[in-house]
Amino acid sequence: QLQLVESGGGSVQFGGNLRLSCSASGLALDDAGVAWFRQAPGKEREGVSAISDVRGGSRIVYGDSVKGRFTISRDNAKNIVYLQMNNLKPEDTAVYYCAADPNYWGLNQLYDYWGQGTQVTVSI
Repeated sequence: QLQLVESGGGSVQFGGNLRLSCSASGLALDDAGVAWFRQAPGKEREGVSAISDVRGGSRIVYGDSVKGRFTISRDNAKNIVYLQMNNLKPEDTAVYYCAADPNYWGLNQLYDYWGQGTQVTVSI
């Protein structure tokens, strides 16, 4: 019953922008840590960004390779977490995954729930 579904992936040119969405059913994302990960062929899956409001305020962390270019945000009413990606580079090409867990947040792969992934391709 619980599902995380990513959308918004596609192909863009170098320097372009793209916005990914993570939609959930069976889990309130405002009661959980939520993160974006990505995996390129032949490489380990890496943490991109994470967000949590479960203890009040808004806690956000970014991976070093995306700082200053990517922005994570959420719409609690819609139960959606977004990843705005600006100034995209070919090295950003990967499958992007959404993950959520009511008891964890961060860039380590300790989340209980994962989406199926969405492809992002950045051409030169």
